Amino acid sequence: MRTNEFQIRVNFGDTDAAGIVYYPNYFKWFDIAGHQFFRSIGLAPSRLTVERNIILPLLDVRCTFENPLYYDDIITIKTVVAEINNKTIKLNHEVYRGDTRMGYGFELRGWVKEENGKIFAVPIPEDIKNILQKEGPGEYSQINPWLNA
Repeated sequence: MRTNEFQIRVNFGDTDAAGIVYYPNYFKWFDIAGHQFFRSIGLAPSRLTVERNIILPLLDVRCTFENPLYYDDIITIKTVVAEINNKTIKLNHEVYRGDTRMGYGFELRGWVKEENGKIFAVPIPEDIKNILQKEGPGEYSQINPWLNA
């Protein structure tokens, strides 16, 4: 299945009064990782909306925290497609500082069509399933997209 990884620096605003990353930031990073994943395989969410009227809403998310992160840490977020169902895609995320996994989790996203102000789940087309099922990183992967923004 497809994979992607990228790096980000922990900002001061990501930490709490003790200087440790405040837990909701993992969910923010998972969301960013999901969007970066889709961009890496040529399916940027903005492009899906324009070309196919598809949005990718978050349906479920979970995170397990293993080790604390601190201001100025450089982290790598690794994403892999875990499941492709009829109308949903599950992405697993792992957060690393160096070689140490700091936390992990998943997000479940729907394949949802928007028409006339209404949204409804639709089956994921075969051409998209084929892209998601290929092995390895996408052709548009960037380890540090913030430098190329």
